[in-house]
Amino acid sequence: MSHGIARGLAMAIATAPFLIACGGGKADNPGPVTPAQCAGASCGTQGAPTPSASTATLCPGSGEIVQLNIDATAMTYTLKWLESPIPLTSASVAVTRRGTQITGAVIHPPTGMLPTAEQTRCAFILGAGTGTASDGTTYTTPDFVDNPNPPMILIGKCVAGGGIPGATIQYAGITLLPGVPAIGAVNKRHFDFYPFLGFASTTTDITKLAGTYNALLYHLSPTANYETVATNAVETFDASGNCTSSSVAGCLSTGNPLTLNSNGYFDSANPPQIVPGTGATSNPLRTGKYGTAHMILGQLNGATVPLVVRTGLVDTSNLISPQVDDESGIAMLAAATPLASGGFDGGYVGADSNFKYTATLVQGAAATFINPSTSAAESSLGLSYGASSPGLVNVQDGTGNTGLAIASGGLYATVIQGEENGGITSTSANADTPSAPYFGIGAQISK
Repeated sequence: MSHGIARGLAMAIATAPFLIACGGGKADNPGPVTPAQCAGASCGTQGAPTPSASTATLCPGSGEIVQLNIDATAMTYTLKWLESPIPLTSASVAVTRRGTQITGAVIHPPTGMLPTAEQTRCAFILGAGTGTASDGTTYTTPDFVDNPNPPMILIGKCVAGGGIPGATIQYAGITLLPGVPAIGAVNKRHFDFYPFLGFASTTTDITKLAGTYNALLYHLSPTANYETVATNAVETFDASGNCTSSSVAGCLSTGNPLTLNSNGYFDSANPPQIVPGTGATSNPLRTGKYGTAHMILGQLNGATVPLVVRTGLVDTSNLISPQVDDESGIAMLAAATPLASGGFDGGYVGADSNFKYTATLVQGAAATFINPSTSAAESSLGLSYGASSPGLVNVQDGTGNTGLAIASGGLYATVIQGEENGGITSTSANADTPSAPYFGIGAQISK
């Protein structure tokens, strides 16, 4: 993509609100926000804001699922972790954030952080949240002050994206004998936030899943020194949630047939692991596939868009037969239907594996990553339609790194086997943290 085109796209996304049809009071009930919202032609291509949503928002992130409610009148939020592999403390890996609920204040981003007043009005930074953790203790997340990369929610029509509170991960490991190095130690690493995407509308009708999909997956393993792997698969689900695959590796997003749980999404036991067991300085010492794949069936613009969160599990309470499966991650699935050049043109906003907020502009055979705070063009991409599976798009960046992209219902995801946009933000990285592969996911906010 030429410099002139990239500059023009950057200016376009700076002047067009990311969240033209922004919702209001609650993330699970996007009603009006003061000042008055747009009307008629002034609302742009997405139309007027949706006055209400029929189901609670489920927000999948990299290994976690949360319920999030933002009250834009009181400027407060409530967040509950339904699934999580993130330990509450460094003393134990068995007690996680699952079942923890916090409440706190929100503020709009300061003037200048986002390019337009409309974007600022539809964005909420999450301040310190406090509540009761799953083990009965008090759990608190960081406040606004001295937080250069805070969790921020960008609310749009029927979907919200951004980041939820991160955590600091560290584990000393298991010492079996005095003088013998500990097993399974995890180096200390802080995560400013965890990327997530939330649907205002989901379904528990498993028959709507039936069909063939392109899946893009991104997984991370802390005991493998935070090694990450991104890959793809072609997967077919029947009307009962059983998966088969034409890919050599088989189904990668789920394992056993999907079963509905009481929270309104589906679980699959024994999901595959895609991070190698021996590929880093320390062997993860896995003892089996103890994690669970959780599938949310998002409903967006007439399409069923499955998102899958793999939540790892580590339980070392029984040293004779420990359960160790620390691999967690996220996958997006898009229907394997033909996608012509221009088929998902538009502007997208979300967060990525760099733990940064990012925007993507897609225009035919070209795309550009945009820094939403500065409107500066970052990595440029070339897109080649007509890949091996219908709907799968080949991607190549300006330095020759290759990858894939998919799109459905106004969501898009990409994996690239290389570093993009300057790599992982310094406050969420160790000195040896790899910046590749890259995974990004975003919601369309303009055409």
